[in-house]
Amino acid sequence: MSGFCIIATRNNNENTMQNLALTYTGDVAILTMQNGENRHNPLFAKEMLSALNTIKSNESCKALVITSNDEKCFSLGIDTDWLMPAMKAARTEEIKQFMYGMDDVFKALLLFPLPVIAAINGHAFGNGAILACACDFRFMRADKGFFCFPEVDLSIPFLPGMIEFVKKAMPYYRFNEMKLSGRRVSGKELEQDHVVEKAYDTQESLMEGALNYAKTFDKKRGIFGEHKKRLHKHIIHTIDNENKPLIESLSLMA
Repeated sequence: MSGFCIIATRNNNENTMQNLALTYTGDVAILTMQNGENRHNPLFAKEMLSALNTIKSNESCKALVITSNDEKCFSLGIDTDWLMPAMKAARTEEIKQFMYGMDDVFKALLLFPLPVIAAINGHAFGNGAILACACDFRFMRADKGFFCFPEVDLSIPFLPGMIEFVKKAMPYYRFNEMKLSGRRVSGKELEQDHVVEKAYDTQESLMEGALNYAKTFDKKRGIFGEHKKRLHKHIIHTIDNENKPLIESLSLMA
């Protein structure tokens, strides 16, 4: 890729991660999902939280870009190959801990004291789209990949906290239409709705645009984090108070 150089970092956390790779270009962290469709399961949640803590502990880091190395997918959401057998086997505690773990991931992103930018290089479906909405800013491919909430066709309701932070990422009328129809939306359409900052025609230009945008930030962590804390106070309250009874009762499928 022209215009930037990716420098790999090494530590024990990164060496043991199966789903993620952490690299840096200058003072920008790049967290790359590297498990094909990048579906979410207990290990994904655990590794994502660990990676975010590692990045936060790097005091020289100024911004974070989250992307994928798959040619087709950013993330296709929850790992149904794990979830369906877990439900069939009544592994309720495992499922509940996963849901709490993903809530912890979303809260960590919402309160992260650095700018978090999603470089959506392919399909972002369900929990994958929701993950992108938990970020502060989004960039996307214009030539490939769709953004979609298929839960209405899968008989899966959104948790209340998810609804709240998706609303901060897109106009309510667009979220309402996408949530109730399950329609797949392109990067160009999302750019028109200001859900993504810009949609790019190539992978190279997507990453270059996301990284160049990340490099414009040099904010003090204390005040940046406090702004996000106050902006998202109601979202955190909803996650902590309204999600819990639904998770405890496993009211995840309608």
